[in-house]
Amino acid sequence: MEKLKFITEYELRASPKMLFPYISTASGLSQWFASKVNTMPEQRFDFQWDNESHIARQVSMRQNKGVRFEFLNTDDNDSDNNYVDFRVDQSELTQSTFLRITDYSNTTDEEELKDLWDGLMDKLKEIVGS
Repeated sequence: MEKLKFITEYELRASPKMLFPYISTASGLSQWFASKVNTMPEQRFDFQWDNESHIARQVSMRQNKGVRFEFLNTDDNDSDNNYVDFRVDQSELTQSTFLRITDYSNTTDEEELKDLWDGLMDKLKEIVGS
């Protein structure tokens, strides 16, 4: 099945330290990213959308810099799973904080993904006061 790597970036008026818990913890992610997020053993998270469970493994994390969640069983041979990657960058010049999102999934409609992430980011910006 064909997959798309969708990359987008948003500016937020929040420090990386303030923003990081919203992209790396179950309680933070459940406020804007999924309807419910539970932590599981072995760096696994249970993301719930529309009453459906999606298990992901946290495959990388750098404090106040970024985190990647790889969704399990989204590829037949388990070598090309869907993932979402959140990276926090701060401009040295303007002190602006940017959240770069890489969404690698079966959704190949870029316009649909843009609308989805714009909506999610509106929610996050409201929470962090941006």
